[in-house]
Amino acid sequence: MKWPQIHELAKLIPLPAGYQWVRLDRALVTSLIKCLRVWHPAITIGVASAYLQNTFYEDKVCLDGDGDKDIFAVPITFNGELVGLWSVEREVDSLAIYGRLLVLAPAHRGTKLSVQILTDADNVGLAMGAQFQYALATLSIPHVQRTLESAGYQLLGFFPGYDREEVSPGVVKRVYHAVYGRLLVPKSEVHWPDPKSMTPKASALFALLFGDEPVSPAP
Repeated sequence: MKWPQIHELAKLIPLPAGYQWVRLDRALVTSLIKCLRVWHPAITIGVASAYLQNTFYEDKVCLDGDGDKDIFAVPITFNGELVGLWSVEREVDSLAIYGRLLVLAPAHRGTKLSVQILTDADNVGLAMGAQFQYALATLSIPHVQRTLESAGYQLLGFFPGYDREEVSPGVVKRVYHAVYGRLLVPKSEVHWPDPKSMTPKASALFALLFGDEPVSPAP
């Protein structure tokens, strides 16, 4: 599962006029961190706060065209000005892509750009050989949930206490997150579980989420 180069990404996820993907170089990290603090003040707490740490980029993120690391982070510019960041993580053994972070400057929200990126992210996953994509959404505001749903992701359930958020001034608590996913292969290639292998609760929730008929006859 090899990350695309910037010129390849521009074809896989074409952006509207004026917007451009740019390669994340070490020289750009400091400016990006400053922008993230302004665009997304809540990022200082929880798992996404890693994107405010220089060591995170050095240790875990592809920089200067090096595509060997598992986390891919690509800044977005508008007429040459930094206005966003899209970051995903590959899970090679499971052929999966985890959507870690998508942030836009406030002035560029409401343009449907987030929906377009998440929708066309299929092209990146397929080009890399991925078979499944997933992401988490905060329940503090519905925006991220709506964006994922508009991009065709399915709500799969909830993680209780997955991350930390400042729920009121000075008060940080663990919070629920919604789990969204999308297959990149036909459903016929997915094995349908045997109800006998599930507890009644698991079987009931499975039927609620995915229906009670298999996508293909059992072998």
